[in-house]
Amino acid sequence: MHGLVEQFAAGTITTLTVFASSAILGTAVGFCVAAATTSQLRLAAAVGTAYVNVIRGVPELLIILVAFFGGTGALSWAVGRYVEINAFAAGVGALTIVFGGYAAEVFRGAIKAIAAGQTEAAASLGLGRLHTWHLIIVPQMIPLALPAYGNLCISLIKDTSLVSIVGLSDVMRVAYVGAGSFRAPLPFYLAASAIYLAFTSCALSGFRVLERRFEPKGGRA
Repeated sequence: MHGLVEQFAAGTITTLTVFASSAILGTAVGFCVAAATTSQLRLAAAVGTAYVNVIRGVPELLIILVAFFGGTGALSWAVGRYVEINAFAAGVGALTIVFGGYAAEVFRGAIKAIAAGQTEAAASLGLGRLHTWHLIIVPQMIPLALPAYGNLCISLIKDTSLVSIVGLSDVMRVAYVGAGSFRAPLPFYLAASAIYLAFTSCALSGFRVLERRFEPKGGRA
């Protein structure tokens, strides 16, 4: 029993690490893609839009499998011998790509919701594009994007369970192996459910605090 607790603890750490890494990297990717899709450069907008459409049209599990086996194939071809890509790297990379695609749409919608006169006023004051984003667009985008962004993070917590398919020892993998070894699937899957529920509950509470923190002083419109 003590060994099972240790395995679940290690799996919990792995799940949290995968989530945090994917969320941070995916947020950066999503912001860059959102900036591209809302830019006046047609090529950048077209590439960003195509990226989002592909991500939204392909199941997350397939992206993880493609990242794992495709990365293994690419590495093997590059070095001239079989090299298996790290399961953690494949999982984080795939979830980053997925999260970035959906986050880009959230950020794009928030950016579009900002009045066009804001950026026009910034240009008339002589502010450059970088300063306009830093001082005007991003501060107004955050409260608009937070509710949908929070939902994406909660979905990402649950999507981390998919990385178990490539052999990463996360919470889901520990539950699956334990269920098979002890021929008692219900206790192990209930334990995994409780862990994921604890994660999502904490995330919900955290984002509610953030939403109140960034809510305009006058309250909701």
